[in-house]
Amino acid sequence: MEPLEILGKTRTPDGKELVLTARGDEFQIRIDGLELMANGAYNSEQALATETCSRLKTQDPVLLIGGLGMGYTLRAALDVLSPKARIRVAEVFEPVVEWNRGPLAHLSSRALDDPRVEVVVDDVADVIDRAEAEYDAILLDVDNGPEGLVMDRNDRIYDVQGVFRCRRALRPGGVLAVWSSSSARHFEQRLEDCDFRVEHLRVRAQEDKRVHHSLYLARRD
Repeated sequence: MEPLEILGKTRTPDGKELVLTARGDEFQIRIDGLELMANGAYNSEQALATETCSRLKTQDPVLLIGGLGMGYTLRAALDVLSPKARIRVAEVFEPVVEWNRGPLAHLSSRALDDPRVEVVVDDVADVIDRAEAEYDAILLDVDNGPEGLVMDRNDRIYDVQGVFRCRRALRPGGVLAVWSSSSARHFEQRLEDCDFRVEHLRVRAQEDKRVHHSLYLARRD
């Protein structure tokens, strides 16, 4: 077995350690030892983009992606969107952006170099809070589901006020899409209570595996 190599690390504002590791061609990003993502299982991250984009009614949409990760959601969106589409990526940790321009760049075919992409090193909750009817879709893969994991303050994204802020940031007909490692019925109900029309999709983590993840696609009328 090849040795584990630490390629980078940083700390969250509440003291959690975010670490990028590699073992041969296998990459992982972990938070306090818990796996957040790996390059061996990204089918559902791609589906977050493709399923959302397939539901958009505008030809040249404006998207906000919260959480860059390893770039799989961004790459999948770029592959299906028009040349005039625009994507803003909000990533709170500057080292994650640097990792995607460095050791992880090949995983997304250097998606950050695409001229349609704007990267802002900022908390996606703050980006959403500043927006009003600005986005055709908001795609969130910030935690392992609709609760603060990476940072405790991320809870504000998923509570009632946070959902309404997302609604305000969307254009009519826009879609809020949230990735979750497991089903979250309470969050689905919250979306419905905030006047979204909700679809819950179960998507394989890998094409050849039985593990599934959840996608919540919520449309604003």
